[in-house]
Amino acid sequence: MRNADIRRLDREIQATTKKLEAVRRGEWWPLNGSERRAMARALAGGAYKVARGRSAGREEQRMDATGSSAEIRLNAELNALHSERQRLITEAARDKAKKKSSGWF
Repeated sequence: MRNADIRRLDREIQATTKKLEAVRRGEWWPLNGSERRAMARALAGGAYKVARGRSAGREEQRMDATGSSAEIRLNAELNALHSERQRLITEAARDKAKKKSSGWF
């Protein structure tokens, strides 16, 4: 059971790492719903301003801020997964040592 949990966490860590790399490249698929809406709003507002001949600087800053907040969220998620994996490994090692020390040989 413990090894299955560790393998599950390893898969989640790999998936989160892929999401983080995609966000750093500027892709939208790893964003959650509210982040996607914020990006779409900023994109639409920037397009409207550019079509009117004005600068879209504020909208670009909003898109950058949304991307960096998604990156921070994914980093926090990745750190939590790593710490949970470490906790499971430590717990499994403790159980194994306890089982080994209780034997008669």
